[in-house]
Amino acid sequence: MKASVSVMQNRWIKIAIMVVGWAFLGFVLTLELYFNNRAGMNPGWTGDLVDLAIPQFTRALMWALLAPLILLLRARMPLGTGRWFGGIAFHFAMSFVVMATYYLGRMLAHAIFHGETFEEFWTWSLKGFYGRNIIDMAYYWAVLAFGYSLEIYQRYKNEELRSAQLESRLIEAELKALREQLRPHFLFNTMNTIAVLVREGKNDAAVTLIARLSSLLRLSLDTTRGHEVTLRQEMDFLELYLEIQQVRFSDRLLVEIAVEPAAMDARIPHLLLQPLVENALLHGVAPKAGPGRVKVSGRVDGGQLHLAVSDDGPGIGDGLKRGKGGIGLSNTRERIEKTYGDQGQFTLRSEPGHGVTVQIQIPYRT
Repeated sequence: MKASVSVMQNRWIKIAIMVVGWAFLGFVLTLELYFNNRAGMNPGWTGDLVDLAIPQFTRALMWALLAPLILLLRARMPLGTGRWFGGIAFHFAMSFVVMATYYLGRMLAHAIFHGETFEEFWTWSLKGFYGRNIIDMAYYWAVLAFGYSLEIYQRYKNEELRSAQLESRLIEAELKALREQLRPHFLFNTMNTIAVLVREGKNDAAVTLIARLSSLLRLSLDTTRGHEVTLRQEMDFLELYLEIQQVRFSDRLLVEIAVEPAAMDARIPHLLLQPLVENALLHGVAPKAGPGRVKVSGRVDGGQLHLAVSDDGPGIGDGLKRGKGGIGLSNTRERIEKTYGDQGQFTLRSEPGHGVTVQIQIPYRT
């Protein structure tokens, strides 16, 4: 309903603009003739502005009514027809016909109004024709030029729209490829964990891990309909993933979740946090002899969603090395750049002996 109302409003706005434009043309023609007469070009003139305005506004009205016909003729007979000669000759002849028809019609109306005979009509018509009437031919060609300008503009907008659509599809395809790259990555690591459990004879734990992996993959398939999910859905996915990792690390893994309720409805790229948590487990928790802690936090501030994944591992001397070397971090950074451009931020901070923190800032959207 709102869309139809908006379309009607736009239509009336366009009509209003066209009416104002043609009325302005009639006003300009009236002023031109008025000042010409006042300047002495017609010493016998005793009329006023209204007497001049009526025929000039009539002329503008005629061109307003003829404009759609001229645009139709332009479409049916482009200027380039017949190697330009045929098209130009046709429209030149049509512009003369339109000009002559309007002029003779105006003179006929004047003769009928003043009671002149038909013989006098031709006399007055020949005598009254002067160079200024040729301006009607110029109007014809101006309408043609407007039609071509409108066509060029429309082509430009269509090309612009097509380019935007192609760019959007390209980015979407790249994001899909990046997302699909992550799925076998964590699947491979999980299968390795299952293999280790089987070798160690921990069959019950291996079966539990397979069941949780099945649930994780089912949830993953449910969320592939779009490249964005809510943070709540991402946390559900992450919870299943961490349950799998709890089997692997047993009592050595401590997980802390600190996500504000207001942030849960935010939309984020699917599989945004999982590779960051996996990176923290592999490089932060696994190298430690004792328990390791991974913290996931999220909050909304100033229209921005702030996410962070940190660990208390040994840290790294060069944070950029870890950020660029692994599939998870480099993949996540690239996805943020392609999805949000300058509005997204990816920061990796590391302090030797105090772990690593990855911070993400993206626009808050629900």
